[in-house]
Amino acid sequence: MKARIISTGTELTIGQTVDTNAAWLAQQLAGLGVECSGHAAVPDDQALIHDAITAASREAEIVLISGGLGPTPDDLTRFALADAMGVGMWSDEASLDQIKAFFEQRKREMSEANRVQALFPEGAKPIENTCGTAPGMHARVGDAEVFVMPGVPFEMKQMFDRDVRPALSARTGGGVILQHTLRTFGMPEGEIGEKLADLMKRGRNPTVGTGAADLIISIRLNARGASAEEARGLVEADAAEVRRRMGSFVFGEGDETMADAVAKLLASRRKTVSTAESCTGGLIAKQLTDISGSSAYFVQGVVSYANEAKCRLLGISPGLIASRGAVSPEVAQAMAVSCRHMAGTDFALSATGVAGPTGGTADKPVGLVYVGLADDQGVAVKELRLGDSLSREAIRDRTAKIALNLLRLRLTEHA
Repeated sequence: MKARIISTGTELTIGQTVDTNAAWLAQQLAGLGVECSGHAAVPDDQALIHDAITAASREAEIVLISGGLGPTPDDLTRFALADAMGVGMWSDEASLDQIKAFFEQRKREMSEANRVQALFPEGAKPIENTCGTAPGMHARVGDAEVFVMPGVPFEMKQMFDRDVRPALSARTGGGVILQHTLRTFGMPEGEIGEKLADLMKRGRNPTVGTGAADLIISIRLNARGASAEEARGLVEADAAEVRRRMGSFVFGEGDETMADAVAKLLASRRKTVSTAESCTGGLIAKQLTDISGSSAYFVQGVVSYANEAKCRLLGISPGLIASRGAVSPEVAQAMAVSCRHMAGTDFALSATGVAGPTGGTADKPVGLVYVGLADDQGVAVKELRLGDSLSREAIRDRTAKIALNLLRLRLTEHA
């Protein structure tokens, strides 16, 4: 069984809002064993929404639509659906009563405009909205079942879980597509493809694919089974094989971040860390402390942006900065060692560099960064040449990830 997802709203097609509804719905469909053959985002244009519904209903047995059920003139999904069905509209008094009750419970007056939310294409069945004023609807267009839900994510998810999921489950016969993602760092995507070439062959179950974003390569596994247990067995076997081949390049699963991985290692090994940052402006510390419970392993962070601050806060020798420059392996080393000593932590991370887009020179171009890692065994410094084509934000983000990965690998060595 195949499905198509349509998201309506001009804010989506002009990039003003990110379409998270389609991604969430596709994940739910996979869990039900329904293959999603495509997503479409359509602006608030009745003719275009009609065309999208008509095309989707010809290509799939299930069509899921979110958005366009509000009370304003640009909420046109109900009318576009009626056009696609070739029918007129009818007003459902029960839905209208529920909308009125929603306002009465909140001691607010209902606008006359909200009456349009009780209009449905003839032949469509209302789906109650228990947390908003926009009822959904269930209809047929040709041979396809069409479910329309609100665009507000919370309302859409509630409606899907309560009404749409059971209806789809009754049609799927219990088949499942189980998804699993492994997150890697430090190996190019092409090299990963070579290592996993046999697992990525077309026609396999599970399917294995990769995706890259901000230095992190995700390896996606999708297993189809007659039951959750069967699919889980298939995906776990492939995941174990991927881990065996990739080794320490795998740092997490699902949507785990590099900071998540480091935090788990620090907590499980009862180790502590501090940071001394210049070009990253406290980003490494932020990523570590974004995680609940970070007080168990994070002690303190120093943002020593100016040279004077490096001397005053970290005790770096002015002579060292004068002779080597603030962006140098020697200063990165001194920052990490001093930070660890002052904080009394097991580890300390440092970062100093040129984040750009200005400030670079021939000798020290934009994107040149040094990160340091100090522990009881000494200090290691890594030079990064990130290039001047990256944005300031990207250089800082990549520096933070690389610094955290250094710590992750050191913690893994200490296992």
